[in-house]
Amino acid sequence: MHYGWIICLTGVAVLFSCLGLGRFSLGMLLPSMGASLPLSYSQMGLISTANFVGYMAAVLVAGTVTQAVGARRTIAAGLVLVGLSMTAISLGRGFYTVLALYCATGVGSGLANVPLMGLVSHWFLRDIRGRAAGFMISGNGMAIIFSGLFVPWVNADSGGQGWRTGWLVLGLVSLAIAVAAAFLLHNHPRDKGLEPLGGARDVPSPGTGLTDGRTRLLRRRILHLGIIYLLYGATYAVYATFIVTAMVNERHFGEDTAGRFWAVVGGLSILSGPLFGWLSDKFGRKAGLITVFLLFTLAYSFAALNLSVLFLYGSIAIFGIVCWSIPTIMSAAVGDYMGPEQAVRAFGFITLFFGAGQIIGPALAGFLADVSGNFNTAFWLCAALTACAVGLASSLERPGR
Repeated sequence: MHYGWIICLTGVAVLFSCLGLGRFSLGMLLPSMGASLPLSYSQMGLISTANFVGYMAAVLVAGTVTQAVGARRTIAAGLVLVGLSMTAISLGRGFYTVLALYCATGVGSGLANVPLMGLVSHWFLRDIRGRAAGFMISGNGMAIIFSGLFVPWVNADSGGQGWRTGWLVLGLVSLAIAVAAAFLLHNHPRDKGLEPLGGARDVPSPGTGLTDGRTRLLRRRILHLGIIYLLYGATYAVYATFIVTAMVNERHFGEDTAGRFWAVVGGLSILSGPLFGWLSDKFGRKAGLITVFLLFTLAYSFAALNLSVLFLYGSIAIFGIVCWSIPTIMSAAVGDYMGPEQAVRAFGFITLFFGAGQIIGPALAGFLADVSGNFNTAFWLCAALTACAVGLASSLERPGR
């Protein structure tokens, strides 16, 4: 077996920790944490936003740090920070303590995630890059299943303090994964005496025989991808942060029932990355983006409709199916456009837009929920933004043209 698949399996574990546990477990922990501390909807949104602020700060330096010390060390250090900060959150006594610590979790997530997505372009060539990235991102879905089942179980007999045990366990798991990543990851196939896996060679990186005009064109296309990624970041962050809270507080689901539905999202999302990575390999990145954003628009619209609970079930199912499709397609697309040598910097650049969307989205959604008393307005806004993303995706040109 080519060692690229060991990189891929390790990447699953890294994303299970840095994004799956470090970010997407928050939605399950928020209801009990909000009641215990206590927190308003606006404060819940700001805690989520703080994580994204830390993530964005890490993105600014991830490319430079990776070039200086290598992807393997950067990823391992990021996971250590994720684990330590989540362990410390379990001891938090107030809003500002949790806010600062969860910001640190975001820094660690960014330091781990951005170099990992760059490794995809080094270890896999264009014809299987989407599938490899999608397989890695399935780690997020596994973490959602884990948090959806584990957190309600911990909370059941805890008297409202189970969220502390939850953060502690998640932090310790992340520290264990950091050790595994430090041993198993390698920065480049040549470190193992190998060539990248795949049959379709990449376009040259900018600066290797390309004209100035061609380089500027490629950079405009990366900016185009960044704007699309911003719309994804703003909308999915709102849904992932508040859908469980909306189910518990507005639809009056029990926390264990809401947790099982969140686990269903995780189970479906395991298929999301590999499925849409394969589709984008076969039919093109543009077709993949258009399809996914149409489905996101449908999911957010169903969540906003105050109708039968069947619409809510449909929303959860659709969101789970497409959940991690956009990061999968984006990580493959930057390698297609920019070549493997520039992939980390290009992915870091578009992740700035992604991070900006995540900063704005939950804070605005929390404010709208406090004003209106529910999350319907926020979900309608998400549907409108993903509809705009469909139009932007339709104007993308294919790499090499």
